[in-house]
Amino acid sequence: MITSLRRMLTCHWSARRIQRYLDHDPSALLAPGEVRRLEEHLAICEKCTQLAAEHQALNRALARWPGQQQPDPASLARLHEAVDRLVNQEDE
Repeated sequence: MITSLRRMLTCHWSARRIQRYLDHDPSALLAPGEVRRLEEHLAICEKCTQLAAEHQALNRALARWPGQQQPDPASLARLHEAVDRLVNQEDE
């Protein structure tokens, strides 16, 4: 039972750090000891390894997502005209 509880706590600890580990975000880096602990856990835990794989798949899908699209120039011009009309009505 103690082994199961220890594994559950380690999985919980790991799940909270997997995304930071995969992102390598300089503003949220894991300490070297945390990286080593997480990698050791991922080497033996199928559940957390699957979670890491899901995060990686999501990151790959998001990387393929098209960049921010520019608004339609005609729509933007109509929007500017409408705002200008509203501003001009308030000035009268």
